[in-house]
Amino acid sequence: MLKTIKELLANNDKKRVDNYWIFASMLVGSLLSLLASFVLSVEAVELARNPDAILACSVNIILNCATVGVHPSASMFGFPNAFLGLIAEPVVITVAIAGLSGVKFPRRFMFVAQIFYSLGFLFAFYLLYLSMFVIGALCPWCLLVTVTTTFVFFSMTRYNIREGNLYLPHRWSQAAKRWVEKDYDKLVLAVLVVTVVFAILVKYRDGIFG
Repeated sequence: MLKTIKELLANNDKKRVDNYWIFASMLVGSLLSLLASFVLSVEAVELARNPDAILACSVNIILNCATVGVHPSASMFGFPNAFLGLIAEPVVITVAIAGLSGVKFPRRFMFVAQIFYSLGFLFAFYLLYLSMFVIGALCPWCLLVTVTTTFVFFSMTRYNIREGNLYLPHRWSQAAKRWVEKDYDKLVLAVLVVTVVFAILVKYRDGIFG
């Protein structure tokens, strides 16, 4: 892997380097999200059998997977939310591996992928909002899913903007391309992650570290 990175940098091929980091980020993020979804799925089955079960990730009253897992929001569509990750993440993993291999995806396919992953991104933050302000507890595995979903979303969006896959009006498309060329999307990503971490620490600093 290090040899590949050195070769890309040596060739000074900015687009290839950018593609490598985009799809590598998507691969790592989707793998971690798949792992978290699997663990959450197992825990959902355990909680279904025994709502009073003590889970390994239930650290204290704030960091408590069980509290989040038994809340109705954990099964928004009539089944555990984690099952959605088990369905979606293998698709993202496949796309990431193909992208790292140099495959160029059809415009329509990437547009549809963007729509579905954007919905997943919004859903992840909606669940985070519920955890913080309605349930009053945080699930470590759920937080991992939120973080990885965020990184994958920004990576996919960067690629689709750069490749013109979003069917935007020409003027908007060019403006968006200039935006990512200047790496402003990375700045937004960093600000978003820092804001979420800061909000969690401010709201739950006593419960997490107390």
